[in-house]
Amino acid sequence: MLVGYARTSSLEQEAGLEAQLRDLALLGCEKVFQEQVSAVGSRPELEAAIEFCREGDTLIVTKLDRLARSVRHMWEVLDRVRLKGAAVRIENLGINTSTPTGKLMLNILGGVAEFEREMMLERQREGIAKAKAEGRYKGRKPTARARTGEVLAMRAQGQSMSSIARALGIGKGSVVRAIHQAVRGGQHPTLL
Repeated sequence: MLVGYARTSSLEQEAGLEAQLRDLALLGCEKVFQEQVSAVGSRPELEAAIEFCREGDTLIVTKLDRLARSVRHMWEVLDRVRLKGAAVRIENLGINTSTPTGKLMLNILGGVAEFEREMMLERQREGIAKAKAEGRYKGRKPTARARTGEVLAMRAQGQSMSSIARALGIGKGSVVRAIHQAVRGGQHPTLL
């Protein structure tokens, strides 16, 4: 059985998801799993697709980046599919892991993709360092720190750290930091 998997990172990428679904249908996928989530977070539909695969099945994706976020993750997915007796096919690369050549090509391409990502991150770090040296890079504005007064007032009223975080739309860690800084600074020793 041909099993398809389609993914885009966000809801705004509707056209990309539709294109993947169209391509998977044209390839003859009998069962298709789809989701709109970041590759970094949990992907329940990918998990369901892998779980669904049986011996002799082929899991098809239109592009490698729809399947895995790194070479290590790619091999984890491939190993799980292989243990089920199934293969992975990456359509735009013409790679099918049911063949030794397909496995070799996937390993080479995955390594190149990871290398390119590392190079991009290195260039980004260099650009940020240069901008900082020239005084043009200030970084992200500390939004949670700007709400310290509100955090302290709400805590003084007896609200829990979790409820303060929810009410202000900031992380609980930011609330804890604001309170600890105030306590260490001697401003509000009783807030903990």
